[in-house]
Amino acid sequence: MSSQTDYPLIFERSQPGRRGVSLPASDVPRKRVADLLPSQALRDKPPALPEVSEVDVIRHYTGLSRRNHGVDNGFYPLGSCTMKYNPKINEDMASLPGFTGLHPYTPEELSQGALKLMYELEQYLSEIAGVARTTLQPAAGAHGELTGMLIVKAYHRHKGQDRRQVIVPDSAHGTNPASAAMCGFDVVTVKSDATGGVDLEELRRLVGPNTAALMLTNPSTLGLFEKNIAEIARIVHDAGGLLYYDGANANAICGISRPGDMGFDIVHFNLHKTFSTPHGGGGPGAGSVGVSADLVPFLPRPLISFDGNRYGLDYSGPLSIGRVRTFYANFGVLVKAYTYIRMLGPDGLVRMSKDAVLNANYVMNGLRPYYHIPYPGLCQHEFVASAVQQKKHGVRALDVAKRLLDFGTHPPTIYFPLIVEEALMIEPTETESKETLDRFISVMAEIAREAELEPEKVQNAPYTTPVGRLDETRAARHPDLAWRSVRKEEDG
Repeated sequence: MSSQTDYPLIFERSQPGRRGVSLPASDVPRKRVADLLPSQALRDKPPALPEVSEVDVIRHYTGLSRRNHGVDNGFYPLGSCTMKYNPKINEDMASLPGFTGLHPYTPEELSQGALKLMYELEQYLSEIAGVARTTLQPAAGAHGELTGMLIVKAYHRHKGQDRRQVIVPDSAHGTNPASAAMCGFDVVTVKSDATGGVDLEELRRLVGPNTAALMLTNPSTLGLFEKNIAEIARIVHDAGGLLYYDGANANAICGISRPGDMGFDIVHFNLHKTFSTPHGGGGPGAGSVGVSADLVPFLPRPLISFDGNRYGLDYSGPLSIGRVRTFYANFGVLVKAYTYIRMLGPDGLVRMSKDAVLNANYVMNGLRPYYHIPYPGLCQHEFVASAVQQKKHGVRALDVAKRLLDFGTHPPTIYFPLIVEEALMIEPTETESKETLDRFISVMAEIAREAELEPEKVQNAPYTTPVGRLDETRAARHPDLAWRSVRKEEDG
């Protein structure tokens, strides 16, 4: 196998006449393509496709897959993203022929199993969130945010109000203000106080008759539980606004506390985070949205119905914001989430969250001697460290992240939340063993030592990856996606 730094392209494996598959002779009359398509649809010459055998293809793409880091082959402490291990039983269930072969427009009477699964999943999610009903349509987290903001807008318009402002904490996910802005709202930022929570005095000053909603996650993106959540809810509700829950951090609270009980009116869950489906790379995902009883009329339609005998699709609801995706959504993700919840059960979900909180606090305290911890109290499922101490030696959070790659560990989220200088946002999840966490702590300690004694070693990392340190600004602004140009440049 070629080295990591000299890996041939599939085109370079090509040999004239080599084939990966042979087909039997056709037993029907043959016609020329030129007789079937207009001339403008025909090529002047055959496409320059690689000619390779089956083993060439398998070894090539298997080799490429080994050059990628994933949760199945290494630690993935990506803060705020809950990259937990996905049990393979979930994949098995989603691969059942009865599910994979189900056409989206199969009649309801022939889709009872799938509809029952969706109906029961909605019941589970509504109970976990403490809401009245849930839609499964949204395809991912930001899509769930968009759906929630559309519900906020529809609710206020139905009341004859044109509220234009949505309040977002300065520590929020970047998709929060983006989703609100996409729905035509003006975004207003509320600052965090010294403990990392929402500044109550600032919030009281900002809310008013133009407040449509406050978008919040609890625990926050700093990994801290909002101890004043009941007062926050009262302030927003007294002003006539709604409270929206960003469920990206729900991995810390399942079975322990419910957003609906905290005062949230709209709750979105990332099923592909909290309920185990691995996410990233564009999906697939599922961002289900649950609402309080007053907001049920505004949910996307159809909803799954059950009359005690038969499951169906309920399209009624003149106040609905309309369909936001296919009514079966990303069904495979729903199957995996359903399987995960059923396998763990209520007690298992509680244990899941407790273990996630335990792991995060264990790692945070293990890193305390080596990195600055801006909010040193008890964290929830994640925490934010800072490389400000390393910055004194010319080493930044980006350098720490790059050096981690040399130790076979995916870097944590860096430079987020924005309110923490040189932020390293770390979420170990509940699925990692003590041995894995201890190794991560020791690696981070070693990088801190290098930053002090050999800063240039960290500044120039990584050394063992297929590609070294890139000019990221140039790569983003002037990408070169032509494979031939790489070889031409090397050939001089």
